[in-house]
Amino acid sequence: MTRVCALLALLSLLAGEVLCGIDQVHLLGPQAVNLWRLEKASRVQIRSHDSRGLLIQQTGGDNGAAYPSQNNEHEPLMELERKYPAHWFTQPLDHFSNQSGHTFEQRYWLNTRNYHPRPDAPVIVLDGGETSGVDRLPFLDTGIVEILTRATGGVGVVLEHRYYGKSIAVQNLTTDSLRWLNNAQSAADSAHFMANVQFPGIEEDLTAPGHPWIYYGGSYAGARAAHMKVLYPDLLFGAIASSGVTHASLENWEYMEIIRRAADPECSQNLQTSIEIIDALLDIPITRKPLKALFGLAELEHDEDFASLLESPLGAWQAKVWDPEVGSTRFDEFCAALARPFISGDESDTVVYEAALGLVKVAENLSVPVPVYNYARYIKENYVTQCTEDTIEDCFGSFNDAQFQTTDLDDTWRLWLFQVCTEWGYFSTAPPHGHPRIVSRRLTLEYESKICKQAYPPGEHFVVPPFPNITSVNALGDFDIEADHLAIIDGEVDPWRPVTPHSDYAHYREDTILRPFKIIPNAVHHYDEYGRRNLSEEPPEIQLIHEEMIGFVVAWLEDWKTPNRSL
Repeated sequence: MTRVCALLALLSLLAGEVLCGIDQVHLLGPQAVNLWRLEKASRVQIRSHDSRGLLIQQTGGDNGAAYPSQNNEHEPLMELERKYPAHWFTQPLDHFSNQSGHTFEQRYWLNTRNYHPRPDAPVIVLDGGETSGVDRLPFLDTGIVEILTRATGGVGVVLEHRYYGKSIAVQNLTTDSLRWLNNAQSAADSAHFMANVQFPGIEEDLTAPGHPWIYYGGSYAGARAAHMKVLYPDLLFGAIASSGVTHASLENWEYMEIIRRAADPECSQNLQTSIEIIDALLDIPITRKPLKALFGLAELEHDEDFASLLESPLGAWQAKVWDPEVGSTRFDEFCAALARPFISGDESDTVVYEAALGLVKVAENLSVPVPVYNYARYIKENYVTQCTEDTIEDCFGSFNDAQFQTTDLDDTWRLWLFQVCTEWGYFSTAPPHGHPRIVSRRLTLEYESKICKQAYPPGEHFVVPPFPNITSVNALGDFDIEADHLAIIDGEVDPWRPVTPHSDYAHYREDTILRPFKIIPNAVHHYDEYGRRNLSEEPPEIQLIHEEMIGFVVAWLEDWKTPNRSL
């Protein structure tokens, strides 16, 4: 699994923290797109300087990214792709007005090793969500799909989301070409698949509703799982929404609030103090430029861009996973960097440590506490160093519209951002005035959402609304979404918890077999999706949630009755 994680890091086109296949429901503001571009440029540069020359095409990776043929890091995931070859299902591009007759091929993968043919054999389908479906193959092999199919004798499926991975129906990613990327079309894809697919190598007709289908999703895909149970109750027998973000919102300041409260107290205090000082220094003309220079960002024109880059390390909280072979330790490393004692850097000839005051004098008119100095070193070492070919403004500025208007198919950052701008929102802003915070107050809705206008100019057939139509999401149930055979599972310290049914804004509900409502202690983002082949190797809280999931799914299936198809 360690080598799989390493490969997923290579495959990932997400900026900032590499999450080893964990989708973030990305906090994809303008600065994150900048980091995405730098990451992509770095990979291109590595390939162009590779002395081995010969490159292979990584089948299944987003956009067919090429990697050196002699690098065996890709072997574990390629082994999973050989073990679970891709299959294809024809979908209409527009389920509701397909006058053109255009179709596309949706990719999916099968696990049939636990399948026992019988009239009530279930199908466990995992929604690929906003990433390549290849990233979900470990869940088919040892994660939640394998766990549930092994317990039920069912068939396991990973279904790739339209527009992601290789399930692409368009020639470019312009505003017009993206107009079929929405909740309704994506849900209709899943329904059409369940009702019509014929699995290769299986003679039985396993289509819904003739067989019980259980739909699983985590994060955005978790919301989709809940929505599928509401939208297609006669087709879908059961659903499990893990960290399902069923409440869409324009501003999502609560994301960082979870991190502030759940992080190590020393780290949280260092962050709060540092951000308060940084904001105050930005307000003073004489300290503004030296402060940015301390971070290696003296030439960055807009304070909002500076503040946004400083937010970037916080995304590593979501990369935590109970399995050390998959999860990231980057957040803990960031906290440790903030807390370390003063160590002079490359600028030691100009920096003076005033030990009695606990301050570091970095310029004639600027002294900062040690955590702020350490914060600056961390940003320089982990982010600014990525800017090697362009100016600082070119790398980290976000006010040049042209840099967000490339529309090639490999500009995959445009996909989830389009969904954010049209239906989901979740712009990461500062908390209300007077509230404790670990991000700058300069992160406003105006700044975070301006990329929607920059990236998606009006097309001939579609115009992105001034703000996302979050009502289209929340009308499906919002915090209170519920149904028989719909399970809600969330993590106690998941930064997305405030927009799930376990939010503090949501009503309390009971946990029952028919409508499970479970919280995983100390868990972050869809912790139940990960699994070991031997469940006894898992931590106690993960063993417990997996045993409970097996229990309620088996109980659900006991309720299932074969429908009379002659009616």
